Amino acid sequence: MTIDARPLAGKVALVAGGTRGGGRGIAIELGAAGATVYVTGRSGAGQRSHLARPETIEQTAELVTAAGGLGIAVRTDHSRPDEVQALVDKVATEQDGQLDILVNSVWGGDPLVDWEHPLWEQELDTGLRLLRQAVETHIITSRYALPLLVARRSGLVVEVTDGNTARYRGSLFYDLAKSAVIRLAVAQAAELKPHGVAAVAITPGFLRSEAMLEHFGVTEANWRDGVAQDPNFAHSETPAYLGQAVAALAADPNIMAKTGRALATWGLYREYGFTDADGSQPDFAAHWAKNLAEQHGPLGEPL
Repeated sequence: MTIDARPLAGKVALVAGGTRGGGRGIAIELGAAGATVYVTGRSGAGQRSHLARPETIEQTAELVTAAGGLGIAVRTDHSRPDEVQALVDKVATEQDGQLDILVNSVWGGDPLVDWEHPLWEQELDTGLRLLRQAVETHIITSRYALPLLVARRSGLVVEVTDGNTARYRGSLFYDLAKSAVIRLAVAQAAELKPHGVAAVAITPGFLRSEAMLEHFGVTEANWRDGVAQDPNFAHSETPAYLGQAVAALAADPNIMAKTGRALATWGLYREYGFTDADGSQPDFAAHWAKNLAEQHGPLGEPL
């Protein structure tokens, strides 16, 4: 049987929050599968977000094109409905109304998470800002982008989250944000199903993002040196692994069978057979069950 190396050729994707991390990995792998990918976020070549990190949407778009797709960078603040509306209008105009894949990966909330204090000791404004940044942006983006998918009566919406179970994630506002994103996938799936459009949530395992590599003082080339600081880091995965999972979902002709579900790279690799950049198949859930569940409790059943 011949495997189509470019199963998404002719497809159009929008990756909201594609500047770095999981969003960048998803954008690149959608491009590698042949898609035209609009990469959006607040960190452009001429203006950076409050995170002040070096990665830009233009860099991601170039990587998409280098992978075999077509990357198009559009600086967008997804908390601003007017900017999102302008973005969707641009996609519709340039692609004759076509949008097949919407990925809601906006995050940028790491500096806002308080891991040390319970709710009653946290700064309320900071916590609410986190929810606006991590949840409201997804709602705004879907509100304006979904009509394009509905009009074509096909397509896929992907909500990127952290974890796919009801297990508490260690900080109240962080937990609310990531759980809410899963619920957004469930709700969108219910409303989109009559129109032939699927919606899912997806989580990576221990994601080896640019920020995480910096945290351990390593690069992708020598990332295993970070295992000395945290043995769990040995079971981490690159953003490409998450990207492979999303590309496989987007190319699945039976994707409606998964609509409304909270999925994970550690389950999808078994079904679709994709690998990480080094050819491995990380399975953080298996690692958790074997090494962490006794101390931290089981991950639980998928939501």
